[in-house]
Amino acid sequence: MTTSCSPASMRGGPKTDALVTAESLTPFQAAVVKVLDSTGPGDVMTYGEVAAEAGFPGAARAVGGVLRRIEDLPWWRVVASNGRLIPHDPKRQAEHLAAEGVRTADGRVVLG
Repeated sequence: MTTSCSPASMRGGPKTDALVTAESLTPFQAAVVKVLDSTGPGDVMTYGEVAAEAGFPGAARAVGGVLRRIEDLPWWRVVASNGRLIPHDPKRQAEHLAAEGVRTADGRVVLG
């Protein structure tokens, strides 16, 4: 896997031109990628759930870092523990989720 680290710029984050390869992933990054690769359309997880499933409970904030740095991950499937969408572009995240059948309202995933 070779991916550019530019998805953050597409989501409003800082730009970077560095490359991430499968060989250069940290064990944490590789574990997060594995968890996210196992999700399917309509799946939604919290940052904390991703961290715990990756084997790094308590590393929820670091999951956000992985999502900002590694392209082609389904970042829109990850929300805050209260269901809140990303604050800098909730509309884009809501559009991705809606395309997968997930309902949102008022900047949050609708549970139930």
